[in-house]
Amino acid sequence: WDETHFGKMGSYYINRTFFFDVHPPLGKMLIGLAGYLSGYDGTFPFQKPGDRYEQHNYIGMRGVRLCRLFCAFLGSCLVPFAYLTVLELSKSLPAALLTAFILIFDTGCITLSQYILLDPILMFFLMGAVLSMVKCNNCADRPFSSSWWFWLSLTGVNLAGAMGVKFVGLFVVLLVGLNTIYDLWDLLGNLSLSLVVFGKHLLARVLCLIVLPLALYTAMFAVHFAVLNRSGPGDGFFSSAFQSQLIGNNLHNVSVPE
Repeated sequence: WDETHFGKMGSYYINRTFFFDVHPPLGKMLIGLAGYLSGYDGTFPFQKPGDRYEQHNYIGMRGVRLCRLFCAFLGSCLVPFAYLTVLELSKSLPAALLTAFILIFDTGCITLSQYILLDPILMFFLMGAVLSMVKCNNCADRPFSSSWWFWLSLTGVNLAGAMGVKFVGLFVVLLVGLNTIYDLWDLLGNLSLSLVVFGKHLLARVLCLIVLPLALYTAMFAVHFAVLNRSGPGDGFFSSAFQSQLIGNNLHNVSVPE
């Protein structure tokens, strides 16, 4: 059912047609990019669930048979993400293998990953954020090292990705936030650390977990509005001044007073 929505929105990006949706743009932009790179021309109408794709090149977007193509590939990444996360947390190979085994044979995960949906993209960033957070925690004995900076920055990137796909990504932001507060509280109670060093820890987390995600999240919308420059079904949700910037709109290039 949702393929008729998100597949159509991917086509809108390929055709640069403006639309409005309740979710942030990253997931649909990635779907459109995957379709564009695999040769899809954005002409399939996506009118109702179950329509046959026929001659349209849908493989790059849907990945029904080739499991490494986009949504299916991102869905398959959940298995190693879960394996590595549990391995880092428990240091137990059997526990990590059991986790991976459960996900490999999870019908829901397999089903969600083979259609044009936001769910596998969202789960990719959610689990990526958790894995990065755990990896960063395990680098606590060597703060400000290259690996520590890498995992902390990657956590911020994944937070932006999760929020950029769906607002439910706020839950992983909350998880990382609570972990960060606990970490900083623990550092503050360490009498062997000076306030200057603690300030560096605080600044590093502000930069990587607040400033970086916000900058990336804003950049997603900048790309969204730069790409969608043609009149479409979403025009009416915005002001006349905004509509005057859309190619093909009745108000295009018309001088609109503030």
